Amino acid sequence: MDFIRRQKMSDINISVVIPVYRSEDCLDELVKRLNDVLSDLDKTYEIILVNDCSPDGSWKKITELCKVYKCLKGINLRRNFGQDCAIMAGLNYSSGDKVVIMDDDLQHDPLDIPLLISELDKEYDVCYALFESKKQSLFKNFGSWFNGKVAEIVIKKPKAVYLSPYKAIKREVIDEITKYDGPYPYVDGLIFRVTRNITQVKVEHHERYSGQGNYNLLKSIRVWLRLATNFSVFPLRIATVLGFTASIIGFLLALYFILQHIINGQAPIGWASMIVTILFIGGVQLIAIGAIGEYVGRLFIYYNKEPQFVIKEIIKENK
Repeated sequence: MDFIRRQKMSDINISVVIPVYRSEDCLDELVKRLNDVLSDLDKTYEIILVNDCSPDGSWKKITELCKVYKCLKGINLRRNFGQDCAIMAGLNYSSGDKVVIMDDDLQHDPLDIPLLISELDKEYDVCYALFESKKQSLFKNFGSWFNGKVAEIVIKKPKAVYLSPYKAIKREVIDEITKYDGPYPYVDGLIFRVTRNITQVKVEHHERYSGQGNYNLLKSIRVWLRLATNFSVFPLRIATVLGFTASIIGFLLALYFILQHIINGQAPIGWASMIVTILFIGGVQLIAIGAIGEYVGRLFIYYNKEPQFVIKEIIKENK
């Protein structure tokens, strides 16, 4: 961590942090465009590419690019930790007064970086890119919408704010975010823990430059779980409400059957009502146990010091 602190005392104005996974064919064009844009700003800058143990030739390409661009730093993780962990690795090793986080597939246009960072000069701590139309699958659009709705409940995100993966953040906020050392970071949740002084600007969302996206249902569920369980006890409250509701329903059913027996002299015929009741209450109990288990499991992993990320290699060829 002493090395990281020394890095942050440098004279870099802008850091661009990019998690890399299965994007070998995008990297040449990505770094070229970034360098062209940033070199026109008359500011010192660095580009940090974090290879999240990509199975293609991404790391080889990063090492080649580091030999060409003096602004480039490559970080290679020992295994696949996930996008947010890779971002945290980049943030920990960033030095800029302002930090831009973006994707590696050029759906986020580097030409929009000056607009994002200009908002930070207006005393905002964070500026998100707002995409009016997104060039991605309906499933991914649904995932983004659902994640936003969960965030409104869990981290009290304003409805108008879109949690874009393309954003600019001030150094003071980055320094607070990187204090989190748990194994399940969620960068946007950490941002809202630190500040509410947030704005957004409208930019265009582009087609992926090359290859296919890595977004799937499993990754969506992981994001939702990190958001729901790392920043709130809301799932436990849901389990409590469901348990209470099941108890009320069970009590009312019992009362109904007793009254039916008293008034009509009839007992419930068959096992249907009993089975339905058992299945309902059992389902609620399993939901509650699962929610509690998720919290306990995360505490167990945290206190066993599972790493947020492990760096295998850092390359910065040109000094």
